[in-house]
Amino acid sequence: MDFIIIYTLAPRKGAAKKIVRRLLSQKLIACANIFPVDSEYLWEGAVAKAREYAMILKTRGDKFEAVKIEIKAMHPYNVPLIAKISAEANSGYLVWFNKELS
Repeated sequence: MDFIIIYTLAPRKGAAKKIVRRLLSQKLIACANIFPVDSEYLWEGAVAKAREYAMILKTRGDKFEAVKIEIKAMHPYNVPLIAKISAEANSGYLVWFNKELS
């Protein structure tokens, strides 16, 4: 199975944790990292700034659509970023990873 990383953001740590816990409980992801980031972006023609919480979600490619559906259903943003990134990992990690998602 292919190993992917999904990158998304939330406006609050609590929102990020809620998303991660739901995805873990449904075995849609094997692992997640949550950390604060300072974001700058274009919004309605101006540069905006925000403190957000980034999530790096580790899963298999065949679970991407289900993860997307869950994130969209729970996310406080109208249009959240849900980016799929193809990745490779060491074999020992992948053994654990595949066991957890089976």
